[in-house]
Amino acid sequence: MTTTGEDHVPARGGHWWWDRRRGAVLDVSLGAVSALECAAEGVPFARDAGVPLAVGVVFGLLAGSVLVVRRKWPIAVVLVAIAVTPAEMGFLMGVVGLYTLAASELPRRIIGSLAGMSLLGTLIVTFVRLRQDMARDGVDLGDWFLPFASIATSLGLTAPPLLLGLYVGQRRRLMESLRERADSLERELQLLAERAEERAQWARGEERTRIAREMHDVVAHRVSLMVVHAAALQAVARKDPEKAVKNAALVGDMGRQALTELREMLGVLRSGGEGARAERASVPLAAVGVAAAAAASRAAEDGESEGPCLAELDELVGQSEAAGMVVDLSVEGEVRVYAAEVESTAFRVVQEALTNVHKHAAGAKTYVRLAHRVSEIAMQVENEPPPEAAASARLPSGGNGLVGMKERVAALGGVFVSGPTDAGGFRVSAVIPAS
Repeated sequence: MTTTGEDHVPARGGHWWWDRRRGAVLDVSLGAVSALECAAEGVPFARDAGVPLAVGVVFGLLAGSVLVVRRKWPIAVVLVAIAVTPAEMGFLMGVVGLYTLAASELPRRIIGSLAGMSLLGTLIVTFVRLRQDMARDGVDLGDWFLPFASIATSLGLTAPPLLLGLYVGQRRRLMESLRERADSLERELQLLAERAEERAQWARGEERTRIAREMHDVVAHRVSLMVVHAAALQAVARKDPEKAVKNAALVGDMGRQALTELREMLGVLRSGGEGARAERASVPLAAVGVAAAAAASRAAEDGESEGPCLAELDELVGQSEAAGMVVDLSVEGEVRVYAAEVESTAFRVVQEALTNVHKHAAGAKTYVRLAHRVSEIAMQVENEPPPEAAASARLPSGGNGLVGMKERVAALGGVFVSGPTDAGGFRVSAVIPAS
């Protein structure tokens, strides 16, 4: 983590308007020094003004102590310093006051006006005092010396603290701005990290769902047919040995097909040889989708494995008919080739719908309709009510079939509808854009 401006904010442990105790100690010390200076300068001021010395000392103490409030009221400090300039006191107060004023957040026009007043006051007082001293001592250095000395003295007392205060104030504001930007940047980075983690979690969830859907589509149909054929084999084993042998062969074929498809899917998920195995522990689950897609693309290019397509629909229907289901297949429109994901989704919808008929409506007549349209492909699988005398194969159902079909169709921008019919059967319909 980076060090932000929040780490630089001083701990508030002082009193009144001071943020830190050392700031209060500094201002009180400066105020004390300024009060002593003004008190010492109040002695000659009292003599020149013809007032008691105590009055001049007290006046100096009060005027000099104003420096204590320089952080809270810098304008008041500068005004007091300008006011006591004719008394030739408040040198430290004037310098520190101008510095504090220039370093503050006050508008530049106020800073410039007060600095000009201080410069003019110092110039006038210096000019008058030098003229009086030169006249009293009888010194004549020329007409140029008096204005030059006055201007140089006033600039020397005003310009350095003013420029230093402007520099310090600007630098302080720049540092605060940089700290605020650092804080903002760190907050943005934290927000981005949180969003990235949320996206990673969402991607992991999506990948788990996709893998579960693929496993369900690949295995459930084959295993369901195996269970149906096994039940038929048990029923005809003694009555019709030839049919029993045929059913046993079908069960074997279904088992081999299920193992082949499962092996292909696991091979895609493994995605690579020894190098992928070594990195598997550190690869997040969200990367499985990318690896699986890449491996599937390579396998398709090499001709090693192809996904299901609509050309295999006749074989799919034939497998259901071999299991004892009466299936009426009708195809409308001009048959054409679609994108791989479209054909795969259409095939899986029909496959899962037939699997559900095997599970929940054994012996029911089923109608499979496929329509090739201009910009879409539509499919519908509808079964009649099952015969009352039909024996149930007692196939387990996890309730994921319809959900998986809907997710597949929705991912391609299609529409999926399922539900019971008025006649007591069940209908599954889907429409998928062709492109």
